[in-house]
Amino acid sequence: MIAGSILMNAADAQIKYPDTKKVNQSDDYFGTKVEDPYRWLEDDNSDETKAWVVEQNTVTNAYLHAIPFRDKIKQRLEEMWNYAKYSSPFKEGGHYYFYKNDGLQNQSVLYRQVGLTGKPEVFLDPNKMSKDGTAAPGVPAFTKSAKYCAYLLAQSGSDWQEAYIMDVKSKKLLDEKIQWIKFSGISWKGDDGFYYSRYPEGDEKDKLKGKNEYHKVYYHKIGTEQSADELIYEDKEHPQMTIGAGLTEDERFLVINKSQGTSGDELWVKDMKAGGDFTLLIKGFDNEASVIDNDGDRLLVKTNIDAANYKIVSIDPKSPAKSNWKQVVPVRTKLLQNAGTAGGKLFVSYLSDASSKVYQYSLKGRMERAITLPGIGTASGFGGKAGDTDIFYSYTSFNTAPTIYHYNISTGKSDLFRRPELKINPDEYVTIQVFFKSRDSASVPMFITYKKGLKLDGNNPTLIYGYGGFNIPLTPTFSISNAFFLNQGGVYVQVSLRGGNEYGEEWHKNGMLQKKQNVFNDVFAAAQYLIGNKYTNPSKLALRGGSNGGLLVGACITQHPELFKVAIPQVGVLDMLRYHQFTIGWAWAVEYGRSDKKEDFDNLYKYSPLHNLKKGTTYPATLITTADHDDRVVPAHSFKFAAALQEANDGKNPTLIRIDSKAGHGAGKPTSKVIEEAADIWSFVMSNLGMEFK
Repeated sequence: MIAGSILMNAADAQIKYPDTKKVNQSDDYFGTKVEDPYRWLEDDNSDETKAWVVEQNTVTNAYLHAIPFRDKIKQRLEEMWNYAKYSSPFKEGGHYYFYKNDGLQNQSVLYRQVGLTGKPEVFLDPNKMSKDGTAAPGVPAFTKSAKYCAYLLAQSGSDWQEAYIMDVKSKKLLDEKIQWIKFSGISWKGDDGFYYSRYPEGDEKDKLKGKNEYHKVYYHKIGTEQSADELIYEDKEHPQMTIGAGLTEDERFLVINKSQGTSGDELWVKDMKAGGDFTLLIKGFDNEASVIDNDGDRLLVKTNIDAANYKIVSIDPKSPAKSNWKQVVPVRTKLLQNAGTAGGKLFVSYLSDASSKVYQYSLKGRMERAITLPGIGTASGFGGKAGDTDIFYSYTSFNTAPTIYHYNISTGKSDLFRRPELKINPDEYVTIQVFFKSRDSASVPMFITYKKGLKLDGNNPTLIYGYGGFNIPLTPTFSISNAFFLNQGGVYVQVSLRGGNEYGEEWHKNGMLQKKQNVFNDVFAAAQYLIGNKYTNPSKLALRGGSNGGLLVGACITQHPELFKVAIPQVGVLDMLRYHQFTIGWAWAVEYGRSDKKEDFDNLYKYSPLHNLKKGTTYPATLITTADHDDRVVPAHSFKFAAALQEANDGKNPTLIRIDSKAGHGAGKPTSKVIEEAADIWSFVMSNLGMEFK
C-alpha cells in the first residue's frame, strides 16, 4: 500500500494536460470586460472540441487506471450492486405492475401479474431496446380501461423523448411515434388519445444545445399521424415558458400548468363536462400551486400562497377568487411536501427536519391518522385510484435500502411487503443529525453517517454532499455507492443547505438570487463543524455535488480551496454569465438571476466558478464529470471550467475531467455506466484522501 501511494504521488507530478488553445473573446457587462478565452468549447459539434474531449479523456483514463485498487473497487461495487431491487406495485386494470432489476441489469424491467400472488410476466423490457442499455422509458401511462398505455422513451440520457403506444392485452406497439417531446407527461382522455407537451421541430445538429422555446400542449388521437395532432394550448407572447397539461382522475377537469422557470406557477382549467374555454384558476408566477385532484365540482390545490410551508385548499373553478377558497389542510410549522389521493382519502407528507411524516385525511380535511413509519427516513408513494382499498409505499434511509410496505386504507395498518437482501449489514452503520450555525447564525442541519466504532481523532476520510437550490430538499436515502465508501471507513455527510425547501419557502429564498452566497457559507460552516468536532481535517475532506450541486462545489473550491482536499463537481452549472444561453437554462433565471441585468450580473460574477479561478492557487484534487448527451446542463460548462482550472492550478493536485459518452444529466443511466463512474470517482477520492482499499 505504501508503494501504491508513492506511485500515485509520482503520477500526480507527471500529469501532462492537453494544450487548450485560447481565443481573443471578451464581453462587456455594464462596463466590466470579461474574458472568455475558451468560448470555442461551447461548440460540441466542432472537430476541435471533439479532439479536445478525446485528449482529456485519454489523460483522465490513464490517471484513473494507474490507481492500484481501481479494478478492485469496481469489482466490489459490482458485488454490492448485485441484489434484486423492486419498486412498489401499482394497479392497472386486472393486473399489478412492478419494476424489478435482478441486480446488474442496465435497466429495470416492468412486470405484471394477476393479484399479489400471481405469476409475474415481462410487460416491458428496456434492455431489449438497445444493446448497451442506454434506452430508458418512463413509467407508462395507462388509459382508465387499461386498453392502451403510452410511454416516453429517452436515448443516451438526453431530455428529448419520443412517445410510443402499446396495446396492453397483446403488448404490441401501435404503428405511431410522437417526437420532439421534452418536459412532458402523458394524460389520457378515455381510450381515444392523450395530451402531451412538446417543442417545435428543430435542427438535429443543435438539438443538444439549442435554446428550448415555444413549449405547447397537443392532443394526439390514436391512429393518426403526429402532424394531425390538435394544438390545445400555447403562449405565443412568452416563448420561454414551460406548459404542462393533465386531466383529473375522473377526466372532468383539464388543468394547464404554466411556469416561467423552475419555480412559480400559473394554473388554467377547463371543465370538460361543461365545455367552453380555459379559465384562469390561479394567476402566476409569484407562488407555487398544483392541482392534486378534484372532489366533485371543486379542485384540491396544494399551494404556498399566504402559506410559506404550503397548505391545501378547495377551489370552485367557477368562482376561483381567493376569498372563495375553502381550507382543507392548514399551514403548519413543518413543510407540507407532497399530497396525493387514493381510496377517497387524502395523503399528506410533511418534512420534519428533512425526515418524512405522513398523515391520512378525508377529502374534506378531517385528519384521520398519522401513519407509523419505521424510523427517521424518507417515505414515498402515497397515491392511487379512487376505488383502491390499499396502497403500497416505500421507505428508505441512509442505512436502509428501499423497503416496500402494504397499507390498508380503512384500518391504517402497514405490513412489510418486500425487503431487499443486501450484501452489507446495515446494522453496522449509524446516522446522526446535528445542527450547526452558519456565518449569519442560521441553524443548519446535516446528517452524518459512519461505521460504528468511529474514532473522533480528526483523521477520518469524509465526504460532504450538498445541493442547495431549486426548492429541492435532500432527505435520507440509501445509496449502494455511498455504502461502499462507508464500508471503506469513510464518513458520509449530507447537508440540508438553504436553497432547498427542507423548511419551506423562506429556506428556499434564503439560498437563491442575491442570497446565493448563504448556500456556500453553509458548506464552509459544515466543513468547519466537522473539523472542529474531530471528524476530519482539510487533508481528509472531499466535497461532491451534481448539477446545481456542481455549481456549489465549483463556488466553494474557488472561494476556500484550502478547506478541501478533493472536489467532485458533476454536470455542474459553472459559467454563471452564459448559462441561460443554452437549452432550458433560461428557466433557471428565477433561481440565479441573469447576467444581462446589472444587479444580477454583479452578484453572479462574484461567485461564478469559471470566473473566480486565480492563477497559481493550490486547488483541491478535482475530478469534473459530464456527458456528451447532457442537454440539461450542457457539457460546455464543464469543458470551459476544466480548461481554466488546469491553467490556474499550481499543479500540486490533479485537475481532471471525465466525459462520458451516450449519457446525459443522470436520468436513465444504465447500471453498467453508473458502476463504471462510481468506480472512477471513489478511486479518485480514496487515492487523494490517502485511503487504502479494504
